[in-house]
Amino acid sequence: MSLPSNDDERPTWTFLTNHAHVMNCIVSDPDTRLRDVAVRVGITERAAQLILADLVDAGYVTRTRIGRRNHYEIHPDLPLRHPIERDHQIGVLLDALGATPDPNHAKAQRARRPRAGRADPPAVKGMRKSHLR
Repeated sequence: MSLPSNDDERPTWTFLTNHAHVMNCIVSDPDTRLRDVAVRVGITERAAQLILADLVDAGYVTRTRIGRRNHYEIHPDLPLRHPIERDHQIGVLLDALGATPDPNHAKAQRARRPRAGRADPPAVKGMRKSHLR
């Protein structure tokens, strides 16, 4: 049996569950959209929602609403769920997978946030004035 030659071919089984794949995606981008997670994992958006609900209900992930988006926080100190692996923490698995936060993520988030004291971008303010005349 040979491994798939490219990313488009999916194997019939993998060593990790979709729950692990979703957590891996969230670690690399805590502000990711579930639509993007679903595409990366190769599942439907609804399946990604259900998996995330499982992870939130079990306490592995905390979801915080920020404006119109969600921010996710993984709790790496919690144990794996299966009795065979219960002595190991989820963070150890994520570390072994190389799941680390994207270093550019924080920089990109700061760039997207509006600066304090500026409710509207300058172009919008100019448009409003011209429409009022």
